[in-house]
Amino acid sequence: MSNESAGRIQLLQGTLDMLILRTLLFGPAHGHQIARHIQRTTDDLLQVEHGSLYPALHRLERRGWVAAKWERAGKDLKREFKYYRLTPAGRKQLVAEESRWKKLTGAVARIMWPAEES
Repeated sequence: MSNESAGRIQLLQGTLDMLILRTLLFGPAHGHQIARHIQRTTDDLLQVEHGSLYPALHRLERRGWVAAKWERAGKDLKREFKYYRLTPAGRKQLVAEESRWKKLTGAVARIMWPAEES
């Protein structure tokens, strides 16, 4: 394991889906924009590889949580990108995922840093 990859954190199964849904709350984005947002927002701690990102996007699309549409890029009108947007079902799923995430992180925190017993 290289020093660079040793410092990275592996995402729990399902966490990537939640991060993608959360990213799309800000508006439609293509895959590279989603990956860059996650990377920048986490100060490069989380780096989403294409081999994980695109299967996750396709899975979310099949579940109806995101919708996708091919569109021409802004200045480069010769190139098209597949833009993903959050659907109403995806917004509802995100709320459920955030609730589960809060419960999970709270439970882990109670194990890692138990309250002082009186």
